[in-house]
Amino acid sequence: MNDSHQQPRLDRVQGADEIEEVAALATEIWNEHFPSIIGQAQVDYMLRKFQSADAIHRQIGQQRYEYFLVGRPGSRAGYFAIVPLEEERSMQLSKLYLRRGARGRGLGGRIVEWLEAQCRSRGLDKLWLTVNKDNPASIGFYESAGFKTESASIFDIGDGFIMDDYVMAKPIVVDEP
Repeated sequence: MNDSHQQPRLDRVQGADEIEEVAALATEIWNEHFPSIIGQAQVDYMLRKFQSADAIHRQIGQQRYEYFLVGRPGSRAGYFAIVPLEEERSMQLSKLYLRRGARGRGLGGRIVEWLEAQCRSRGLDKLWLTVNKDNPASIGFYESAGFKTESASIFDIGDGFIMDDYVMAKPIVVDEP
């Protein structure tokens, strides 16, 4: 992954061991990145509710999520999850989290390029996501990758916590047959 133009290894998460690996990465990355943005109590709550092995298993099995591990086994750089929404001709980038040492090396941009190709191959003409309004580094990354803010949303996620986010989207040009 040293070559900034090389496609990173992406392994689709399928088994219990890979789900556990994603949950462990989530715990590491979230605890490093998000306490200063949303506070430790909300980080702990969101990890339990959305990024535990049980939650990930449910998302894959019941909610059409596709999770991917980034990098080789034993040296994972992070993970991401997508939700294809064929009826809306869009794909949600639900999660994209990279370890601190993997950020700023072009890896996120190559993942976004891969996602754009996935959208095109599936006939989806919009890639969208939500990002915390108080996360300027991530907002800047998505803007540099061609995403534009479409709206702002506040989601009640339970236990007195909210997600105060921007909805950002990028149009995808799909070749018509």
